[in-house]
Amino acid sequence: MSIELSKDQREDYTRYTLWFIYLCIIYSIIGFGWGALMGGIKPFRDFVEYSAFGKFIVLAHAHINLLGWVEMAIFGALYYVVPRLAGRPIYSVNLVKVHFWIHNFGLVGMVVFFSLAGLIGGLPNGTDPDAPARTVSHLLAFAGIFGTLVLLANCIWGYNLFRTAAGWQARQQQQA
Repeated sequence: MSIELSKDQREDYTRYTLWFIYLCIIYSIIGFGWGALMGGIKPFRDFVEYSAFGKFIVLAHAHINLLGWVEMAIFGALYYVVPRLAGRPIYSVNLVKVHFWIHNFGLVGMVVFFSLAGLIGGLPNGTDPDAPARTVSHLLAFAGIFGTLVLLANCIWGYNLFRTAAGWQARQQQQA
């Protein structure tokens, strides 16, 4: 049984697949620029390296590169390749859309909260020395919530591709 997409579904599928690629490019530029700033601007580098919570700025940078640049490239490429290998359209265009929005919302949230944890945690507080650590723990909890959204999006992606590819051998035998 072959599932065909309507013209609107094909357009949406193409649009979202390309949006994964476009955002891959944007996230890579942000990530590469961020790395250049961290390495090239001594006061920023010193803040990141020597402040108590500067490691969270590095985590934000790592996540924009890994989940933004690398994963978005993989998502776009596999959304293009797997249906062609499987010999059928994507299982669900709606899941592609849901995946796109949840992943990006989760990624941006993670990066924002990791960055805030690094910046706010690195600011001195003369009245209460434990205040930055408490603030950072709350910010990291939000980063974790947004990270869970990214995980959910990745599960949606995997399910959609698995359902697309399932039965590929039977389809090839029917065509032979």
